[in-house]
Amino acid sequence: MSEPTSLDYAAAGVDTAAGDRAVELMKDAVSRTHDSTVLGATGGFAGLVDASALVGMNRPLLATSTDGVGTKIAIAQALDIHDTIGQDLVGMVVDDIVVVGARPVLMTDYIACGHVVPERIAAIVTGIARACAEIGCPLVGGETAEHPGLMASDDYDIAGAATGVVEAADVLGPQRVRPGDVLVAMASSGLHSNGYSLVRSVVDRVKTPLEATIAQFGRTLGEELLEPTRLYTRVCLDLLDTYGVAETTGLHALAHVTGGGVGANLSRVIPIGLVAEVDRRSWTVPPIFDWVRRGGSILWEALEDSLNLGVGMIAVVGAEGADELTSRVRQAGIDSWVLGEVRAGDAPRPGSTTRVVSGSKGVAGGEVRLEGTYRIA
Repeated sequence: MSEPTSLDYAAAGVDTAAGDRAVELMKDAVSRTHDSTVLGATGGFAGLVDASALVGMNRPLLATSTDGVGTKIAIAQALDIHDTIGQDLVGMVVDDIVVVGARPVLMTDYIACGHVVPERIAAIVTGIARACAEIGCPLVGGETAEHPGLMASDDYDIAGAATGVVEAADVLGPQRVRPGDVLVAMASSGLHSNGYSLVRSVVDRVKTPLEATIAQFGRTLGEELLEPTRLYTRVCLDLLDTYGVAETTGLHALAHVTGGGVGANLSRVIPIGLVAEVDRRSWTVPPIFDWVRRGGSILWEALEDSLNLGVGMIAVVGAEGADELTSRVRQAGIDSWVLGEVRAGDAPRPGSTTRVVSGSKGVAGGEVRLEGTYRIA
């Protein structure tokens, strides 16, 4: 009987040389996110960031968040385009910590795959690095894990985590929100990175090829579905730096509109006893959302529970500063408008188009009343 063949890591399905090649391909992009606060080079066991600036703060609070991209990855895989989802990852993570007023100081990423294809891994990380550079957040570490036998050869998933810092006296949130505050919407760039299990079900139902050009989009379906998540960190921090948290003119709270839509996410920053009234007629819902609705015969209520419908971030601001703040967002290249207002709670106004949403993700928040009928392009 012949002796069994000798095993090694490569024979077991893990290609360490491919992993090293991926690091070489992404190294320059990652290095471009580093500023004078980052110590050491890419490839260390841990990323080091100089935190000396915290010494000058009165009461620095660290903020952290972690997230992934979800099943939007399936679209990237189908089209073999992998750099755009890196921006999705950064947006999902960093724009959650800016909601409390935190300035990001570092980000890390994690990629699990069935088989390392260096060019694919490098494309993903290059997209992450590009987005980190855009918002001024160093990408200081990451890991690529090869899982043969657990994941199919071309499968992968990504996740990221970010840490930021905010002065305790400047923390944004429901504790600052008052009756009379104005809701300022910041437009999304499209679907962002939520609800893709629903979206993909619609694509399967209508049987439209991802390569097909859709007239109302002005591009292919695949290009529309892969549009990267808009990044709001810079503009939100600019608003905080410029207007502060003053009761009559400042920035009081932010709501990042992700899974759960406008109602559920806005409710998380509205204190119990107050009502945020959202006027559905204040903006035109972008074509992609109506395409999904019609293709899946989805009720509007179900759609607004799943997708952002064109609103990616909401700022709750003092009434006297609303117009100037809205203009500032537009100057940053993001469409912005008054979405509604906050007032003291009372019985809902009668009307067949009014819907009340309260509380989400374990937060017992105030009420959000979505009123009126959506306008579609």
